Order: sequence, then C-alpha cells, then structure tokens
Amino acid sequence: MKKILIIEDDLSIAEIERDFLEIEGFAADIASDGIEGLRLARTGGYDMILLDLMLPGMNGYELCRAVREKTDIPILMVTARAEVADKVRGLGLGADDYIAKPFSPTELIARVKSNLAQYGRLTRSSESGGDREVEAGPIRINPRSRRAFVREAETEFKNKEFELLLLLVSNPYIVFSKEQIYEQIWGMDAIGDLKTVAVHINRLREKVETDPQNPDYIQTVWGAGYRFRL
Repeated sequence: MKKILIIEDDLSIAEIERDFLEIEGFAADIASDGIEGLRLARTGGYDMILLDLMLPGMNGYELCRAVREKTDIPILMVTARAEVADKVRGLGLGADDYIAKPFSPTELIARVKSNLAQYGRLTRSSESGGDREVEAGPIRINPRSRRAFVREAETEFKNKEFELLLLLVSNPYIVFSKEQIYEQIWGMDAIGDLKTVAVHINRLREKVETDPQNPDYIQTVWGAGYRFRL
C-alpha cells in the first residue's frame, strides 16, 4: 500500500484529500503545519507528498527545498496560488507537478497515480539499466546513477528536469510537442497545465546553455515543440 503525506493547513481540504486517497487504496497522513510536515517527511515512510504552499511555521517553498535534500520521492504541490511565478519557484525547488485549487477529486487521484507510476518505472529502469551513458553535445548522463555532467562539470537536475533532459538528449533532433513531453515525463494524458513543461524547459536551459535566452541545444520549434540540437 502506497503511503501519502498530506501537508495542508486547511483541515477540511486535507480530510477530503485523505478520504479520496483512501477510497483508491492509499494510506494517508495529515500534517497541518510546515514544521510537523517536514518532521514526518524526514521519517522516510512515504511514497509521495501532497504539499500546500501557504503553511504556518514553514512555507511550502522552504519545506520543498528541505525535503529534496533528503529524498527524491514525488512532490505534488496543491495550492490556491496559480500565478506563474509561484509555479516556477515551486518547480524550480524540486516539486514534480502542480495542481491548483479548486480541483476535482478525479484529477487529484489521476495526478497522484501518474506521478507514482512514473517514479516507479524510472526507479526500476535505473536499477536495471547498467552503466551505459548517454552523451550528446556538452551533456553526459548516467541514467543508473542519475548523474549528469554539463561540459564535464557535474550538475544537479531535479527529478523531472533529469527525466526531461534524458529524453531530449537521447533523441537528438526529434521534435517533441508539449503534449508528448507531458505524457512521457509525467506519465499521463496531457490534462495538466502545459505551462509545467515550459517551466522545466526554461530550467534546463539555465543549467545547460551558455546563453539561456538564445539556446544552442534545447531549441523551441515554433508551433511544434522542443528538440535537442547537436
């Protein structure tokens, strides 16, 4: 049974999330402030975290950063704040996905299942993939160790950043639409906010490109999607 940690200060929302998760066969615990949420997250007993941004004690941004220092389990930000800047900041700190209130229970469960399934597939793939490295342009990636090097300098990429970079580098010159990227990296039909894809592309460019505003490698193909050019 997969175990989910809900970090949410609105108890009515947290209980609704817990009820729907339990109906679907998950176990769920609730923390109503950031400090308690971080304490529980660090116990290591959870497969995923549902994280609100606006929390007493420690906000969701701080908590996300602290959790990411210890574990790479999926983090789904659940928040009423839908501004692009908030999303960019949250995803940049290591959140895997983002869902804005109000949301339907169906969408919440779909996001949870897809992120867990994708994390499981990638974990199994890393464990069985040997030490074969993928190299293109200035980038070298070891999928098993989940290490990446840009111009021979080891560079940290968050969960979805790493997966997206690996997809692009492994398929140079192939154009992927935002919908295709969302389906392959987030493991579900593109019912989510496709701005999430653009945010991750921008994060990759900041770490890979000499001039992120004029990228040489991670290119936009207008009207079609993105590709990695050698």
